Amino acid sequence: MLELSLACQNTDRSRALIDGHVRIEGCRINFIDGPAEALFQRAFRHEEFDISELSLGTHILTTARGQSRYIGIPVFLSRSFRHSAIYVRSDRGIDSPAALEGRRIGVPDFQQTAGIWVRGMLADEYGFDRRGVTWVVGGLEQTGRQARTPVNLPSELHVEPVGADDTLAALLDAGDIDAVIAPRPPSCFGRNAKVQRLFPDFRPVEEAWVRKTGLFPPMHMVGIRRSLVEQHPWLPVNVFQAFRKAHEIAMQEIVITDTLRVMHPWIVSEVERVKSVMGNDYWRYGMAANRHDIDTLQRYASDDGLIAGAVPIERLFAVTTFDGFSF
Repeated sequence: MLELSLACQNTDRSRALIDGHVRIEGCRINFIDGPAEALFQRAFRHEEFDISELSLGTHILTTARGQSRYIGIPVFLSRSFRHSAIYVRSDRGIDSPAALEGRRIGVPDFQQTAGIWVRGMLADEYGFDRRGVTWVVGGLEQTGRQARTPVNLPSELHVEPVGADDTLAALLDAGDIDAVIAPRPPSCFGRNAKVQRLFPDFRPVEEAWVRKTGLFPPMHMVGIRRSLVEQHPWLPVNVFQAFRKAHEIAMQEIVITDTLRVMHPWIVSEVERVKSVMGNDYWRYGMAANRHDIDTLQRYASDDGLIAGAVPIERLFAVTTFDGFSF
C-alpha cells in the first residue's frame, strides 16, 4: 500500500476522494487543500506533492523545456470560459477587442492558463495582435509576487514587470494600466465605476463561442510525480479511475431535486440549459474527449512564444490513461 500526498482544491469534483467515498486502489492518501496558486507554486518549484492539481499552461511549458517533474492524467479539475476575465478602464474608449490594441494590459503570469486562452481567443475571433500591446506582469493583489516559472519570450513581445510595491489591481484602479486579464475580478471591480468587463453580458458571447468552436477551456489538470510512475506504472490508471468516479458522483448529486445539494434554486434547470448548449458530457475527462482543447491551447501557447511548437501528447499525459476504459 503506497502512502501518497494529494494536493488539490476541495470542489464537488474532488470531494468524494477527500471524504473517502472514493479511494485510489493501492494507495493511502494524505490530502493537502489550499488555494490553487499556492499549490502550483509548491508543486512546480519544489515538487512537494506526489499527486497534485497543476496549471495546465505551466505543465505544457515545463514539459516543453524538459523540466516537468510530473506526468499528467486527463482529469481537468478546473475549466472556465474566459470572456468574463477581461477587465478594462471604461474611460479609455475600450468598448471592443479591437480597442485593446496599443494598450497596457496586466496579467499575473504571462504563462497563466487563463491568459493563454484569452489571448488566443481574441486572436482567433477578433484578429487581436498580442505584439501590439505592452504586457504588465505582477501580482493581482499581492506585491512582490514572483512568476512560478520564468519565461523567455520573443523580442517582439513587450513585457514589463510591475513595481515592487505595485499590484495589477491598484494600477488598474489608478488608471496606470488600461486592462487586466485575470481569472478573479480585481478588487477595484465593483468599487470603481470606471473598471468594467470588456464583455459585460458575457454568457451569450461564451455560449456562441462554445457552439462555434466546441471548446470548454481546461485550466487545471492532475499530475503525478514521474519518478513514482516509473516505479509504479499502474498508478496513473488507478488515479484516473478514482477521479472519474468522483466526477460521476458530483454529476449525479448536482441534479438531485428532493434536497438541493447546491444553494441555487434553479440549479437543475441550469444544468439542463448547459447540456442543451454543450452536450451531456460537458465537463469531460479522458484524452479523446479533450484532444481538441489541448491542441488548441498548445497552438495558443506557441503563438504566445511560450513554446516552440506543440509538445507530443505522450510527453504531457500518461499514455496508459488514453485507452477507452469503462470504469
